[in-house]
Amino acid sequence: MNLIKLPSVLALAPLVCFLSAAITSRADTNPIPVLRIKADEATGAVSPNLYGLMTEEINYSYEGGLYGELIGNRTFKAGHDGLKFWTATGGADIDVDTNAPLNDALNWSLKMDSAGNSPAGIINHGYWGIPVRSNTKYHASFYTKASDGFAGPLTVSLESADGKTAFATAEISGLTGDWQKFEVTLKTKKVKPSKDNVLRITTASPGTIWFQQVSLFPPTYKDRVNGNRSDLMQRLADLDPKFLRLPGGNYLEGNTIAERFNWKKTIGPIDERPGHKSPWGYWSTDGLGLLEFLEWCEDLNMQPVLAVYAGYSLNHDHVNPGPDLQPYVQDALDEIEYATADASTPWGAQRIKDGHPAPFVLNYIEVGNEDEFDRSGSYDGRFTQFYDAIKAKYPRLQIIATARVKSRVPDLLDEHYYRSEEEMEAHALDYDKYPRTNHTKIFCGEWATRVGSPTPNMAGALGDAAWMTGLERNSDLVLMASYAPLLVNVSDLVPGGSMQWRTDLIGYDVLYSYGSPSYYAQEMFSTHHGDTILATDSANIPTELWRPPARRRFGVEQPRPPAQMIRKIFFDATRDSRNGTIFLKVVNTLGTPQPVTVEVSGVSSVQRKGREMVLKANNPNDTNSIEQPAKIVPISETVGGLGKEFTKVLPPYSITILELETK
Repeated sequence: MNLIKLPSVLALAPLVCFLSAAITSRADTNPIPVLRIKADEATGAVSPNLYGLMTEEINYSYEGGLYGELIGNRTFKAGHDGLKFWTATGGADIDVDTNAPLNDALNWSLKMDSAGNSPAGIINHGYWGIPVRSNTKYHASFYTKASDGFAGPLTVSLESADGKTAFATAEISGLTGDWQKFEVTLKTKKVKPSKDNVLRITTASPGTIWFQQVSLFPPTYKDRVNGNRSDLMQRLADLDPKFLRLPGGNYLEGNTIAERFNWKKTIGPIDERPGHKSPWGYWSTDGLGLLEFLEWCEDLNMQPVLAVYAGYSLNHDHVNPGPDLQPYVQDALDEIEYATADASTPWGAQRIKDGHPAPFVLNYIEVGNEDEFDRSGSYDGRFTQFYDAIKAKYPRLQIIATARVKSRVPDLLDEHYYRSEEEMEAHALDYDKYPRTNHTKIFCGEWATRVGSPTPNMAGALGDAAWMTGLERNSDLVLMASYAPLLVNVSDLVPGGSMQWRTDLIGYDVLYSYGSPSYYAQEMFSTHHGDTILATDSANIPTELWRPPARRRFGVEQPRPPAQMIRKIFFDATRDSRNGTIFLKVVNTLGTPQPVTVEVSGVSSVQRKGREMVLKANNPNDTNSIEQPAKIVPISETVGGLGKEFTKVLPPYSITILELETK
C-alpha cells in the first residue's frame, strides 16, 4: 500500500458511497426483467390446430385476388350498368343485353355492334391491370354468338393498355347464331413483367356479336383448372396453416338472406353459377365456390372449418327457429354430405360428378357468423336446431357457436377481436384467467391489431405478437386462431376501389404480392413452436400507463374505462417433446434495447449455442409495401452465450424467437 496516497482515497470515500447508492437506487427502480421457464412443469398441450386462415370476399380477396381469373366482371353483372372493367374500342357500341341469356344462371350478355370500318371490339382492363410475364401460357375462353351475315373472324390479343405492344394474339372463326364456347392459348415471348395491360377482342367485319363468360387464366397453383393464384397460395403455404375457416364471415351471411353464400349455387360447371353480390359492395362470380374452397384446403394440407348459413343476414334479416328454419338446416346437412359422403348419397354423388371422387376430412362446423349482432335474440333457438340436427347425423363433428348460448353446450365458441396495439397488449393475458372447467373451448376466428393501412406496420405486428403469446400459452383452451382479414388488393385504395377494410395481412396488385410485418409475425409463431406448453413466470416486467379509448356499442357511447398499467414485454415458452428443444418467444414493444435475464429450470443443461429469429424495426410505423416488400423480414442466425441462465438484449420494437437445445 502506498501510504502517501491514503488520504486521497479517504477523501473520495463519501463520493464512492454516493455513487454506489445512486447505482443501487437506479437498479432498484429499473431492474432487469427476468423470464423464468419451468421446463419440468407442463401446463398443457399446444393445440395441433392452433394457427390457421380466415378469408372472405373483401378487398377483392377472391375476385381480383386469390382466384386465378384475370378478367374483371367476366359475366357482366358488376357495376351499375354491368360494364365495370369493360370499354369499347374502334367505334364499337356495347351494352348489356338482358334478352340474350347464355342460360338461366348467366341470364344476360354483352352485346357489341361493329360497323366494320376498322377493327372494333371490347377491352377488359382486368382488376386494375392484367399481368404479363415472360414465356407464359394464358388460357382464354368465352361464349359468343353473332347476327346473321357476320363473316368474322375475331382477333383475341393480350396487349399493353396503350395498344402499342401485342404480347400474344389468336384468331377465332366459325361464329353462328347459337352460343358456342371458344378457347385459345395466348403465349408470351421473353418480355419484361408488366401490369398495365388489357385483353382485347376485335373484328373488322360488320355485325352484332354477343359475349358471355369471358375468361383469362394464367398458370395456377398446382396447375388446377379454375385454380388459384400461385404467389398468394405460396405465401399462405409458408404460414403452415392447419385450417381454413370458409367461406368467410360476412360473406357467409350476405346483406340479405337472398345474398347469402348459397353453396348449392356455387358448385358444378362455372358457366352455370349465377354469382351473387358480396356484402362489401362488389360482385362475386362464385368461380371460387364450395368445391374450390375444399380443394384449396387440400392443396395446403389444412382442414376445412365449414361455416354454414344459420338464418341471419347483416341487415338483421333472420329466420325464426322451427319450420321456417328447417330448409336452412337441411341445406347445412346437405353441405356436410357433399363434403364428406360417398357415391351412395345424393350430395356425395354430386361431388364425385363435380370432379372430386374422394371425400374431404371434416371435423368442425360453425353455425353462422357473429350472431351476437342478431338483436332478435333468435340465435339460441337457431343454434339449438342446427346443433341437434348435425349431432344426430354426424355425432363426431365439433360444433362452433358464434355467440353465447344457453340451451346447448357448444364444443367451441368463436370470439372476434379487432383492437389497437395497446388494447392487444392490455388483453394479452386474458386467456390466462379463463376457467378450465368449461366444456366449451375457444376458437379465435377473427382477430387483428388494426394499426397500419392497407397492411399492418410494425406496431401492428407487435400487438399481434403480444396477443399470440397469450394464445399459445393458453392453447389448451384456445384450440384455433385465425387473423383477419387475410388479403387486400392495393391497386386502388380510394373509397369504392380495391380496399374496403384497412389493416390486412397480405397485400398485392395483379403482378406482385408482399407480406406485412404482421404476416411475418404469424409465420414465425406458426412455424416455430413445440407441442407442450411450459409453465413460466416473470419479474420486473416494465409497464406503461395507458387510458383506453371510449367505445360505441350498437351506436351508443360507452363510459370510458379508467387508465391502467400495461406490460411492455410479453413471452411464452413451449417444448418439442421429441427432441427437448424449447421455443422461447419474446416481444419487446419498447423503443429502446431491453436486456432480459432468462432462467431455465427443470433441465440438466442448455447448450451454449442455439438459433435465433428476430423481426424488428427502427420505428413502429415502418412497414412493407409493393415497392419495399422486404423492408421488415425475420433474420435467423446462430447465437451463443445461452445456458440455464443468460442475459439477452432485445432490440427495440422486436419479436424474438430463441430455440434452446436442452438435456
